[in-house]
Amino acid sequence: MTQIVVVEDNPDLAFGLRNNLEIEGYEVNVAGDGLAGLEAVRSTGPDLVILDLMLPGLDGFRVLKALREEGRDMPVLILTAKGEEADKVRGLHLGADDYVTKPFGVLELLARVKALLRRAAPREAGGAEATLVPAGFGRVQVNVATRSVVRDERPVSLAPLEFELLLALLRRAGAIATRLELLREVWGYNQEVMSRTVDTHIAELRRKLEDDPAHPQHILTVRKVGYRLQP
Repeated sequence: MTQIVVVEDNPDLAFGLRNNLEIEGYEVNVAGDGLAGLEAVRSTGPDLVILDLMLPGLDGFRVLKALREEGRDMPVLILTAKGEEADKVRGLHLGADDYVTKPFGVLELLARVKALLRRAAPREAGGAEATLVPAGFGRVQVNVATRSVVRDERPVSLAPLEFELLLALLRRAGAIATRLELLREVWGYNQEVMSRTVDTHIAELRRKLEDDPAHPQHILTVRKVGYRLQP
């Protein structure tokens, strides 16, 4: 059975999350603070973590940082306050896979959980895809078989979904990818859960791979449409 750890200090919200996730067939462990959440993840090795950022004691940022430093690569869906754009960006910097802004709808959260679990399912390494994706762009080299990226001969650490987003752009060989296409291809989302997820992850890719993220030369915006990769 798929295991999920929910780290949330609001008892009512935690109860609602647990109830709805269990109805969907997941096994759920709930922790009410950061330290308890960290221990729950360490002891159960869940398939996914739902993590509130504003927690008493050890906040969600430090929990996320500790998990990634320990090499735990399960998907992490963070819960952020409305309008706190900086929290979303910081969470992604630390290795979160996606975010949901409070207040959120249950159907939206469940859709995101299912999509993240689907993306994290084991896949065959390498395969024919390695021969179909260009090897890189500019001073960036991409090895699909090992899922590694090198820029100026130095390794670049990309979160799993950042790597998938980069591959989606590379596959198009300069053609435009709309936001909805990227949401469907990389996250498995549909039109009902549109968000700024793509834009935030694109910003992360630019920060890691462009010389000047504010004036990108390769990962380009196509106004009102989406993005494309300039070799």
